[in-house]
Amino acid sequence: MSAQSNNTHSKTKSTVTPAPQSFWNSFIQTFKDVFGDKGVLLMLIIAPIIYGFFYPWPYSTEVVNHVPVGIVDYDNSNLSRTLARYASASPYLDTEHFINEQAAKEAIWSDQIAGYMVIPSGLEEQVMSGQQAHVSVLGNGGYFILNKNVQLGFSKAVGTVSAGIKVKKNIAKGAYAPTAAQSAQAVPLQIMPLYNQTEGYGAYVVPAVSVIILQQTLLMATAMLIGTWYEQRRHAASVRGWLGRITALSTLSFIIGCFYYGWTFELHHYPRGQNMLGTLLFLALFCPTVATLGCVLGLWFRQRERSMQILIFISLPIFFLSGYPWPADQLPQVLQVIRWLVPTTPAINTSVQLNQMGASVSQVAIGFYALAGLWLLYFVLLLFLRKRIPQRRAYL
Repeated sequence: MSAQSNNTHSKTKSTVTPAPQSFWNSFIQTFKDVFGDKGVLLMLIIAPIIYGFFYPWPYSTEVVNHVPVGIVDYDNSNLSRTLARYASASPYLDTEHFINEQAAKEAIWSDQIAGYMVIPSGLEEQVMSGQQAHVSVLGNGGYFILNKNVQLGFSKAVGTVSAGIKVKKNIAKGAYAPTAAQSAQAVPLQIMPLYNQTEGYGAYVVPAVSVIILQQTLLMATAMLIGTWYEQRRHAASVRGWLGRITALSTLSFIIGCFYYGWTFELHHYPRGQNMLGTLLFLALFCPTVATLGCVLGLWFRQRERSMQILIFISLPIFFLSGYPWPADQLPQVLQVIRWLVPTTPAINTSVQLNQMGASVSQVAIGFYALAGLWLLYFVLLLFLRKRIPQRRAYL
């Protein structure tokens, strides 16, 4: 009798406590659990809002200007002084003169300047006699943003002076001044950047990183919540119950997404709202996809701390795999396949094309199909783990 009682007690103790089985019961209970768990609430709602305020802040100037550079003038002629004057007038550069190239190199090593221009001796004589002449621009290639400004600022200064010299030569040959000016550039080049007209770095990187912030915070919060349910033996639920949980988590993330695409982008004057309806449809598909993946990972890890550690670790690789910081077709073939298992791969480009570029839903249909396919894959994995978890230990 005692043995039978112990067996009964053991079975009762190992039995998983049933969670709410209906859709709406699970939906409401998930809301209660989110707002009753400080860690989940911080990760799902408070952290994205804080990111929305402070992450774009360092990029508030958008365009890098007044990069400190050096000029080494070995010619000391009227032409070299004209080059230096035009370089100093460039909004990209903040110039400083050095007596020799070694002093300029030492300034780069000590981070006083980001690059320098060397004007060789005899430059004016070579130009006036029609000989081939050149100046050298050397920049710190280890910091490509500053190096780009160094090259652009000096190249515009040299190009302007070179065009002026060509005009003067044409006039000296008897050409009229207007004709000489037009012949200096027979085919004028007009460059017009689209969708990010200021070419601001913040307007480039923040919209992409915002999608990753929404994904990673939702993944972490969901996995943490599932870990808590597992510890409390409340993780088991019917298919309707899991759909209710996913919908509740997706609803909260959708609201945070509207905060980003509305207020955050408007606050920092990023291009936005070109196709607002399409953007809302995107969020309505993206959030459930990520929430379902979070449920899969939560059942797989089954520990709050483990979920946090792993998901924080993979945040940066996910950004690299998205194809935004580096062209996707330049990635190794294996990574080009693996990247499509992560929601941000189709999500980032779809989001930017809808919100900033104004593409129609039909024009980004591949992104919607990819997200829908990923949701179906994750949900099948969730159903698989739902059946197997009670009988097995943690996988990691």
